[in-house]
Amino acid sequence: MHLKYMLKTTARIFLVLLLIIAAMAANYFGYPFSKAEHIAYYKSGNERIELERLNGYAAKARDFCKKKNYNTQTCFLIDMSLPSGKNRFFVYDLQHDSILNAGLVAHGSCNYNFLREPKFSNTPGCGCTAEGKYKVGYKYKGRFGNAFKLYGLDSSNSNAFKRNIVLHSYSMVPEKETWPMPICNSLGCAMVSNKYLTILEKQVDKSKKPIFLWIFE
Repeated sequence: MHLKYMLKTTARIFLVLLLIIAAMAANYFGYPFSKAEHIAYYKSGNERIELERLNGYAAKARDFCKKKNYNTQTCFLIDMSLPSGKNRFFVYDLQHDSILNAGLVAHGSCNYNFLREPKFSNTPGCGCTAEGKYKVGYKYKGRFGNAFKLYGLDSSNSNAFKRNIVLHSYSMVPEKETWPMPICNSLGCAMVSNKYLTILEKQVDKSKKPIFLWIFE
């Protein structure tokens, strides 16, 4: 009996260790889910509070888009309360209250060598991100390739166009999350990875009405 008990205990310990190793491997290599399953996990997993917060902003964005004749199907939401190494630029489906895509986005350095946490300013030449509502404007060919002009719609970002604050990509922005490590800074622009910009570009190009973008903390 004593030997059987020891064998059962050893087997249970071994099973627990296997589960721990599997969980660590999933965290390191990424969850073995399809894109849709990963979004479903995001909705019901550890990020639930953050998603509820995002939904709150999306509800306000939906009302704004209806009143101002913006695209009422899709908008862009940037949650600067999240660390830069986590996905915080969301393509949001306003019709179905769901995330279509999520990617990394840099915040402004405020002219420091590196700024880990975002600071906000609307002052020309400050190099900072400016909070507030934006209209995604026309596409043009810039220093880093295709980019979109941004028009600030609030007093907190009214100088965006004059400051040349745009939506663009940069090769140093990773394609996947790096958290707890931060990513690089911009000079105030909404700066994403090359691949993610192509995703955003498709949304803007096919839209007959302006796309609404909101940067908040």
